[in-house]
Amino acid sequence: MKTQDMDRNWITTAETLSSALPYMQRYSGATVVIKLGGHAMGSDEAMASFARDVVLMQQVGANPVIVHGGGPMINAMLKRLDIQSEFVGGKRVTDAATMEVVEMVLSGLVNKRIVQAIGDQGGRAIGLSGKDAQLVTCKQTNPDLGFVGTPDKVDASILRNLFDSNVIPVIAPLGAGENGETFNINGDTAAGAIAGALKADRLLLLTDVAGVKNADGEVLTEMSASQIRELTADGTIAGGMIPKTETALDAIDAGVRAVVILDGRAPNACLLELFTDHGAGSLIRK
Repeated sequence: MKTQDMDRNWITTAETLSSALPYMQRYSGATVVIKLGGHAMGSDEAMASFARDVVLMQQVGANPVIVHGGGPMINAMLKRLDIQSEFVGGKRVTDAATMEVVEMVLSGLVNKRIVQAIGDQGGRAIGLSGKDAQLVTCKQTNPDLGFVGTPDKVDASILRNLFDSNVIPVIAPLGAGENGETFNINGDTAAGAIAGALKADRLLLLTDVAGVKNADGEVLTEMSASQIRELTADGTIAGGMIPKTETALDAIDAGVRAVVILDGRAPNACLLELFTDHGAGSLIRK
C-alpha cells in the first residue's frame, strides 16, 4: 500500500473514531440486550462479524446480553428426525417430542455456536438457558399449544453478576415451569422480558427486514409508542412485525429506555445503531 493511501486510511479511521467517541462514552456502563434471530445468524462470516461487534461493544464499556432464536435450525432438525408438527391457529404445537428437539437445538447447537464465535473474537461468553438457576420462570401460554411459555419472572441478578465478571451472557429462550416443566419461549418475548428486568438502555431486535415501514414501504427511523399503536390499528403494521412491535411496547412499559428493530444481516448493524448519528432500523421510544 502506498504511503499516501495509508495516511488517508489513518485519517478516515481517526475521523470515524472521533465521531463515535461521544456515543461510546454514552454507552459506557449501559446494558444492551440483543435478540439474534435464526435468520439473522447467516453464514459463519456473518456470525464472526456479529461476535466481533459484541466484543467491541463490551470493550468500550457496555454490558451486552445476547438472547437468540433458532427457528430454522429447529425446523431442519425436526425434518431430519421425521417429527411431524401440528399447528393451531398458525402456531406450532410444542409437544413432548418437539420440546426435546427444541431444547437440544437451542441450548446445544445454536447457543454454543454463538459462545464459540464470541470466544474466537477474544471475548468471554457463557451459554445459558432460562432454566439455568431459574433465570426465567414461565407460565403456560395456551394449553392447546403444549409446552409454550410466557415469562412470569426473570432473575436479573444472575446476569448482573456475570457483568461484574466481564462475561457476556448468551441465553437460549427456554424457561422453567412451576412444576419443573421446560417451556419454549418466543425469542423476541424472552428478550423483551429480560431487557425489562434489567431496565436495559437498549433492546436491539435483529431480524431480516430493515425496520418498521410506513404505508409507502419506507422505513420509519424513529417512532413513539402511540404511533406504533396507530399503525397497528390501521393495518400498516401487520404480519410478523406485530409481535415484534408488541415486544417493543411491553419492554418500554417495563422500563427499557428504547427498542430498535433492525436488519441483523447488515454488516455492523449493532455498532451502526449505537455509535453513529444516523443509527440503523426503527427506534421506538415511549
